[in-house]
Amino acid sequence: MDTIHLDLGNSGYDIHIGADLLRQVGDMIQPLNLGRSLGLITHPALEAVYGSAVVASLERAGHVVTLLTVPPGEESKSLDQAARLCQALVRARLDRGSALLGLGGGVIGDLGGFVAAILYRGIPFVNLPTTLLAQVDSSVGGKTGVNLPEGKNLVGAFHQPRLVAADVLTLRTLAEREFRSGLAEVVKHGMIADRVLFQRLEEQADRILARDPPALQEIVRRSCTIKARVVEADEREAGLRAMLNFGHTVGHAVEAALGYGVITHGEAVAQGMLVAAALSVRRGLCPEADAARLRVLLNRFGLLGAPLPSPQSLETYMVSDKKARDGVVQFVLTRGVGSVTFAPISEREELRRAVRDALGNRFQ
Repeated sequence: MDTIHLDLGNSGYDIHIGADLLRQVGDMIQPLNLGRSLGLITHPALEAVYGSAVVASLERAGHVVTLLTVPPGEESKSLDQAARLCQALVRARLDRGSALLGLGGGVIGDLGGFVAAILYRGIPFVNLPTTLLAQVDSSVGGKTGVNLPEGKNLVGAFHQPRLVAADVLTLRTLAEREFRSGLAEVVKHGMIADRVLFQRLEEQADRILARDPPALQEIVRRSCTIKARVVEADEREAGLRAMLNFGHTVGHAVEAALGYGVITHGEAVAQGMLVAAALSVRRGLCPEADAARLRVLLNRFGLLGAPLPSPQSLETYMVSDKKARDGVVQFVLTRGVGSVTFAPISEREELRRAVRDALGNRFQ
């Protein structure tokens, strides 16, 4: 097992990464001195596969567990669902000394963390991420939230977990497309901050795609280390944490223009990374060879075959991005594998050319 400590003073916590960790959760949380009564939120399918192991581990450690389930999907990230969970936990007699655990992917982490942030004005949260995307990204950093009809994650709070335990064996049960989607964020971490991680992805692509546990443990560890160091330096997204948005300006626009759910988040971010790399090459920041390496790796992981919106709709959503100001789009650009910089893009034609360079004739 690998352990990374995220140093945020009194809000710091450990991130454990390894195989078969869900059977050890009860032992891992003992140093946290959590209350005897615990809540556990998960999806029904995950309850069937992993729920009994987690509950048994917690009960062996002397805890009483209230297990609650929510349907899978973004629809569960709602104020109504959060209120239902809060009521159920209060009725189960959890109190201010209790803690909440979330077993699942990004939806469970966001929703469970939000419930923990608001119940009794805040109780401890333990995150047990079961998807690659959650293990390398959303489980680390304390961002929680739910959606409104007007948009995603518009209601939320920063609420750091007390512990994160990423069991790489849970990745064996992920659907293939969802697993590959998570790899996009791992590639992103290599591009922004870790040449060695990027090289490992190139060299061990076959082992990673075969979901070899030691190979997965290494890429999750390296990704979490990057995310932890960035969060330590910029916990509340005042500046540096924006580097984690590499590929996301265009990626979010692709998702919105096509309609959420048409392609995966990772497939959209992969397209966004290609556009950001093309912009970087055009500005003389990134060697063409590094942009080519990025394309080859994303293609090897099966992330470049998804449909794309029209150039017009893509541009419309990019300039309406929440980070855009007066038509100026804020981009995270690359100086080559392992390094990024920030730049405003105000010339529409420059952006159009980069999109053509990166995505060619693959528009709808």
